[in-house]
This record gives sequence, C-alpha cells and structure tokens, in this order.
Amino acid sequence: MTTSPSSRVSRWPVWLCWLAMVLDGFDLVVLGTVIPTLIKTGELGFDAVGATLVATISLVGVGAGALFIAPLSDRFGRRKLMVACVLWFSVFTLAVAWAPNVAVFGVFRFLAGVGLGACLPVALAYMNDYAKAGSAGKSTTRTMTGYHVGAVATAFLALLVIPDWRIMFVVGGIAGLVLAPFLWFKLPETLPAAETARTQEQTGFRDLARKPYPLVAVAIAAASFMGLLLVYGLNTWLPQLMASAGYPVSAGLSLLLVLNLGAVAGLIIAGILADKHGTKPIVLLWFGLSAACLALLSIKVDNAFLLNALVFVTGVFVFSAQVLVYAWVSQLFPARLRATALGFAAGVGRVGAIAGPAVTGGLVAAGIAYPWGFYAFAAAGALAVLALVAVPHAIAAARTAEEQVS
Repeated sequence: MTTSPSSRVSRWPVWLCWLAMVLDGFDLVVLGTVIPTLIKTGELGFDAVGATLVATISLVGVGAGALFIAPLSDRFGRRKLMVACVLWFSVFTLAVAWAPNVAVFGVFRFLAGVGLGACLPVALAYMNDYAKAGSAGKSTTRTMTGYHVGAVATAFLALLVIPDWRIMFVVGGIAGLVLAPFLWFKLPETLPAAETARTQEQTGFRDLARKPYPLVAVAIAAASFMGLLLVYGLNTWLPQLMASAGYPVSAGLSLLLVLNLGAVAGLIIAGILADKHGTKPIVLLWFGLSAACLALLSIKVDNAFLLNALVFVTGVFVFSAQVLVYAWVSQLFPARLRATALGFAAGVGRVGAIAGPAVTGGLVAAGIAYPWGFYAFAAAGALAVLALVAVPHAIAAARTAEEQVS
C-alpha cells in the first residue's frame, strides 16, 4: 500500500473514483437508450446498420483507451491521467449532441471512448492501491456500483427526455466537466515519486508475457472478452431485443433500468462473497448463473412481475461477474503491473464489447434477434466459465514472492 496515513482518513478518493464510474455507466447505456428513437425516426440518417456501426466504432475507441492509455498510469501516476481522460471524454460527449450526420456522430463517439476507456482500469487500479489489505473484492465491486448507478440514472433520464435524444449527451458531457476539477484538487496520488520513477522503466505489456503471468493474462482476457460482450450487448440492444419480442419500447427501456438495478445489488453481494470465499469460485458461479438466466430470457414471459424479476436477477449475475474479473486481476498482479494488467483485460475485453453489439445488431438487421440474441449471450457466459477454470491458484504465491523481492 502506497498511500500516506493522512490520505487514509479522506473519503474523497472513494467517492471521486465512484463518480468516475458513474460516467462510465452513462457511456454504457446511452446508445441503448437513443438507438430505438434514432432508428425509428431516421434522424441523422440512422438505420439498423448505421446504429451497429456507431456502436462498434464507439467501443473501438473505448478499447484503445483501455489498452494503450490506461497502462501509462503505472508509469506516470493515476491522478493526472484520470483527470485528462475525464476532460477528453466530456468535451467529445458534448460534441455528439451537435453531430450533423451518422458519420460525425460515430467519430465523436470514438474520440469520447478513447478518454473514457482508460478511466475504468485507472480508477480500479487507484482503488486497489488505496484499499485495505484483504478487501480487494469489496473495494472493486463497490467502486463499480457507480458504473451501474450511472447506467440506472441514464436509463431513468431517457424515460423522461426521449425522444429528445440530444439532452442525453449534453447531460453526460456537463457532468464530466463538473467532476474534473474535483479530481484534480481532491484526489491524492497513490504511487509515490520513487515508485513512479521505478515503474517508468520496468512496466509494460512485455511483463505480462513473463512467467508466471502469460496463462493468467490470456485466460483473464478471454473471460473479460465474454463478460463485456454480455455487458455491452445487453445494454446496447436490450430495448430493441424486447421490442423484437413484441414488448412495447417503453417496456424495453424500463427493463434496462431493472437490469442495472439488479447489477448494483449483485455488485454488493459479489464483493462480500468474493472476499469471504475467494474470488475464483464466486466468479465461476456468477458466470454460470448468468448463462442460465440469459437462456431463460429467450422464453416469452407474459407476466410483467415475473419478467421484471428475471431481468433483475440476470442483472445481479451478469454485470458483477465481469467486475469480479477485474477484482481478480487486482489480486493476481503486483501493484507495479496493476493498471497494465487491468488495461490489458479491459482492452481485450472491449473487443468483446464490440462483438456483443455488432453480433446482436446483425441479428436485429436480419430479423432474428429474438430469441437468438439471448442464445448467443448464454453461450458467452458458459465460455467465460471454461476460460477461468484454467487460471491457477499458484499465481498468488508468485506475486507475493515478487513483491517481497522488490
């Protein structure tokens, strides 16, 4: 642990990292809330194909930010990078509201994604630097409740303002601009100058290829791919999937809200169980139950209470399963590689985040999104279980030995 004793008593880092995740939660669902309206009206030239392309290019930007920008915080510190990324994201999110056509809309979403893509791994690395020993699970999952609180707030805002979709991006951009000064003035650096100088020459993706990390990095990245495929596929296309199944558009937006409420509850439960019983058994159970719930959603449910209950439980397992992957990364890798490992997992995972909306969008365009979209999601959950089974327990001992030597 690298924080000073005085910084321990401050709650600013906890809340500021949480609020940064609220912005990530906004980005997670905002396209899902506006796509049905844009497709229906054809505004800016949107159709199902255009919406799929925009969703895809947005996530390319997020993946690039996670993979190439986030690891810089292992070299130069977490605080400055987080502030810069939030400012970058905010400016280009505001710009989306004034996009004149689909192409420019997509470019602005790509640029916003580059900034925001680095925020998640940097914020989680920061919180694991800052957290007490033995609390990585709760530290990660509680920080990530902001992710889904942001998603819930965004879905709720959409219910109030849609079809005026531009307000969604104005609110998101302004929120980031308000947060940035607080990050700058109230967020202490977790990596001291000596540690930062040491990591400038020693950290990088090449370190993940050295024993004992390669198998762990590949398996974690594969699970992150599947997890983010589920997270982004569902949040981007759930309203449209439900519309394809015959539910009203308003019901689809409401279910998006319920899905993310379930996610918040799941994060709290998952963090407690992971710290008590170990992250591996809980993340395996969570992905397995995610697959089962998603398979059940392929069945048309006419009872509104049962449908909402099933969507809520699906949210409990799907989203916290992915967050547990991040918590596990923070436990498996030493502090000097934490943001690099998280960036690698998140960056490769963002390929899954691209694949989820792209595949589901293809199914929507083909007219077979329901029930095949849910079948594809269930298969992704099952594949994540298979990937994580391969992660050995011995890596923890190797990490401990490395940290003692350093």
